[in-house]
Formats: sequence, structure tokens, C-alpha cells
Amino acid sequence: MPDSSPSIALVSAPWPLFDRPSVQIGALKAYLAFSLPETRVDAHHAYLSVAAELGYDLYGPISERSWLAEIPYAALLYPGQRDALERLWRRQCRGLRPSRDVDLGTVIRRVETASNRYLASIAWEPYLLAGFSICLGQLTSTLYFIHCIRQITPGVRIAVGGSSCAGALGQSLLETFPEIDFAISGEGERPLAHLARSLLEARDPVPAFPGLLTRAGGASSAPDSSRTQVASLDSLPPPDYDDYFHLLASLGPERAFLPRLPMEISRGCWWRTPRSGGQERGCRFCNLNLQWEGYRAKSHRRVIQEVDALTRKHRVLSVSFADNLLPAKGLEGLFRDLTELPKDLRLFAEMRATTPPDALAAMAAAGVCHLQVGIEALSTRLLRRLRKGTTTILNLEIMKRCEAPGMPELDANLILQFPGSGEEEVQETLHALEFAAAFRPLSAIPFWLGYGSPVWQNPRAHGIQRLFNHPYYARLFPKEILRSMVLMIQGYHGGVRFQQRLWRPVRERVRAWHRAYAEIHCAPRSRPILSYRDGGTFLVIHERRKGKDPMTHRLQGASREIYLFCDRNRSFRSIARRFDRQGEDRLRAFLRMMQDKRLLYEENDRYLSLAVPVRGYGETPGR
Repeated sequence: MPDSSPSIALVSAPWPLFDRPSVQIGALKAYLAFSLPETRVDAHHAYLSVAAELGYDLYGPISERSWLAEIPYAALLYPGQRDALERLWRRQCRGLRPSRDVDLGTVIRRVETASNRYLASIAWEPYLLAGFSICLGQLTSTLYFIHCIRQITPGVRIAVGGSSCAGALGQSLLETFPEIDFAISGEGERPLAHLARSLLEARDPVPAFPGLLTRAGGASSAPDSSRTQVASLDSLPPPDYDDYFHLLASLGPERAFLPRLPMEISRGCWWRTPRSGGQERGCRFCNLNLQWEGYRAKSHRRVIQEVDALTRKHRVLSVSFADNLLPAKGLEGLFRDLTELPKDLRLFAEMRATTPPDALAAMAAAGVCHLQVGIEALSTRLLRRLRKGTTTILNLEIMKRCEAPGMPELDANLILQFPGSGEEEVQETLHALEFAAAFRPLSAIPFWLGYGSPVWQNPRAHGIQRLFNHPYYARLFPKEILRSMVLMIQGYHGGVRFQQRLWRPVRERVRAWHRAYAEIHCAPRSRPILSYRDGGTFLVIHERRKGKDPMTHRLQGASREIYLFCDRNRSFRSIARRFDRQGEDRLRAFLRMMQDKRLLYEENDRYLSLAVPVRGYGETPGR
């Protein structure tokens, strides 16, 4: 007989990645269970059930495109928008795999059937509160689930939170949709626990709490959210993913797969933290940390314990660190400690391009197989405009490191069409792309304006005249609904078409880069495009070429030593000091020859050799 005592539901609607639990509701469930031990808390990873019925091969590609993800549920909520949604669907389906011709009507029917079947399988009556986590791509699905649950159980109270509810975003949802009773702006644990406790104690109205937005006389109140955060991440219990794994087991063997475990090492962004004297920091395009103030990280001991406990409990060895940015301090030591675990881990993480080579090697040894690296540009002029705190030569260096045998596979973006960028940035990028051709291609991403980002906060400094919700939202929502909403993706006026034309040559060059790289690497276990073997007194550089025979370059004596010395980017001054017997003229002539052959990159009198060592190929630790 089911338990009818008041309980709490935490819900994650489509479209998170299906192959991992929701770290948001997993963390919140663990915290509520710790804070309210007498209360049942259920985490509903509803997206997994929808993915299983829709088919993982179709759900996966849709979930990776946020506009596509919003369309099916928008059609269910607002049938009058169907024509506009059909046009947007066809536009966003370009290049979609497995097929670009996926019929929207079929997807809508299957999504509706899967969602309604899942909703009907849950006894919602005992829930005093249903809390929804809303991140990018989850807005319309969450609104649909809320609407359905209200029809099933009108008395349940509804709260929303997550990155799409920070600041004015959550305020506008509360004001626009009367079915939503509460919104949480900022970190969720403490405000949600306060809300749940107040409802369980039948306190009406719910007392004010930092970060908790409530209705008062038809209006919204927004208390200061600066005090909402837990002081130490070590004080948080490990995330509770039991409900996800129970649901996965119930799907049957034909829908089984090995999931990844999401885990937090830190919250916030240390690069965004202002320096002493109030000097502004943080990437100008980024709005990933709206819900957090400052930066906090778990201790190394806690990270090791959590990785060990979660992988042992769920018998899964793949872990994705969900941090926006790995800690800067002690990174090498942390991953060296992880290698002490007697487990063949497969790890994913995000990090800055300035991560030292020794830390990167320690990450590879610990089992980091994929890295999302914040490269964003191959123009130092543009990198300064973006406030990345790096340079083109540093970005090429991390790309080179990840191309070497045994190193993690790199994923990174190249931002195009940044407001205010000009011809010089484009030409710098095209020049750098000639030298990057040997490395894994970057993904060319048109700039999109995020609510709360530094560009959004100071638009005129970037040539932007007017801000508004992105025009695609007008396809998702009726005018009368959209009028009162503030949404995550923003549109703007100010040189948009000019930027599209300006960056077209880069977009085309990146496409050619992808094609060439894929063709050269079409054979299994194919070696790096540009690699070397060291013979002790000579060096053989092997260059693989698209549609041509490989080319071999041989260096010996001082030439070999100089090339190896530039494995890390070096200033000419340091090269000249190390090889003072060669003389500056001879050194510059050699370096210039290496540049002409695209074997070495130069920027501001600093030099980086581009070939990677071939030794150890195929002997990747942890893979």
C-alpha cells in the first residue's frame, strides 16, 4: 500500500542528456533527505522515461539543440503556434542526425504519449510540493508537466528553480504562469528546504527567505538572494541517484545502457571572481553562473571519497564533473590522488586553456578521456575582447597537448560574430587556422546573447542598441504570454547581419577543417596528423596530408634541440639564451623556416612547435 503521508517530489522534465541522472534533483533530494529526515522525497527523472519511449537515437540529437528541445512541448501547450513551430523545426533540423527530415507531428505525438504515460504512472496526490529544475532546453517541457500535474492534483504546490530561474527569469515565470506558486533564484538547497519545512508545518504565508520568490497579494516578492548559499560544499551530502537507477532498471534489457555519473567538484567560476582593487574579470559572453555568488570547491579528500562511493554504489565507472570550471589550485594533485583509486575510470571535465601540461598529464593518467576546453577564439585580439585571459598561442598549445597519444580528446568552441569584432579578428583567426589544421577541429558557434552576461549588462560598449527576448521565443509562445516574460536567450539590434557576413570565411574554413580531419582519420587507430619520433640526435617529423602522400621532415643537432625546446611556447629571448652559440640571425632563420612549413607557430615573438610525440600511441591510461 503506497505511503499517503505528505511528501516532496522533485522533477526534471525533458530534455537533459538521457544517459546520466540529473545532478540538480539528485543533489536537492540528498539535501532534503538530510534536512527533513522524516519526509519522503522522490526524484523523478522524467526525461529518461520519455527518452526510452521516443528512442535514444532521436532523443539524443534533439536534446543537444535547445531550440529543437523547446518545440514539441510548445506545440502541445499552444496549438495555435503550430505553423510557426513547423518553420522553426525545419530550420533547426538542418544537419540533425539520424535524419534531418524528422517529422515534427510524429515527434509531438510520441512525446505526448510518453509524457502522459509517465505522468499517469505516478501517484501525485501525496505530494505537498513538486519542485522543478529548469535549465536550458527545459522551459516548455516543464510548463507542460506543471499544467498536467495541476489537472491531476490541483492541490499540489509548485516551485521552480535552476539556472533558468535566476534573477528576473524566475520572477517573470512566477508572474506569467499562475500555476507556479514559488520560484527559487540562486542556489536551491537552503531556500527549498525552508519552503518544504514551512509547507509541512502548514505555515501560510510561507515566511520570507533569501532567494525564495513568493506570491503576495497577486504580486511577487524577491528577497535578497546573496545569503542563500551553503558555506561549504563539503557539508553537502553526496547526490542521491537511486530513483534514476531504479527507473533505468524498470525499462528492461532492450533499453539498458551504461550511464554516466554527474558529480560536482565546485560551484561558480574562479575566473569570474574580481581581483583585488575591483578589477573586472570573467568571460564577457558567459552567463553560466547566474545562480551562484563567488566560487567554492570541495576538498580533495571529499572528491575522492565521493567518486569512490558513487561508482561503487551504482557500479558505473564513467563520471562527468558538472563544474563550469575545474578548480585552479591543486588540480594536478587532485587527479594524482584519483589515480590511487583501484578503478579504471572514464572521466569528463571542463577547464581553461591555461591549464598546465603537468596537470593535463595527471588528468589523463586518472582517466580523463574527454575535455571541454574554453578556447572560444583563435585571435588574441578577440580573446581580449572576450576577456578570456589567454592568447592564440596558448589555445593552440592546449589543442596540441590533447592531440598527443594518451591525452584526453578535446571538445571546444570557436565563437563567431561576437558584437564589435572586426576584420582584424577575422584575419587573425584565418591565419591561426592554417596552423591548427593538424589538431581536432573546433565547433564554430555563432555568438548568442545570454541574460545576465557582461555583454547583456553593458550592451552599448559592444555596439548593441536594443535588447529583447530572442525572436525564436515568439514562435514558442503567444504574444500575450511572451509579453511579460524575461528569458535566457536574448536578441539584440546592432550589427548582426554585418557580423554574419564578416565571419563567413571562418565558418567555411572550419567546415573544410572538419572534412579534412575526418578524411585523414578515417582509418581505425590512425596516428596524429603531425607527429614526431625522436632519434636522440635527430628528429623525424611525419606529416599526413589529405589526398597526398605523407611528408617527412628530418631535424638534427641544434635544430632538433630547438624544436623540442619549443614543445612549450617559448619567448625568443629564452630560446636565444638557451642556444646562444647559434646566433640570433641563424635562430630566426630556422624558426621562420619552421613557420613557413606550418611546423611551428609564432605570436608576439613567442614560439610553439606543433608536432606531437608518437610514442605511446594507443596506450592511453584509463581508456
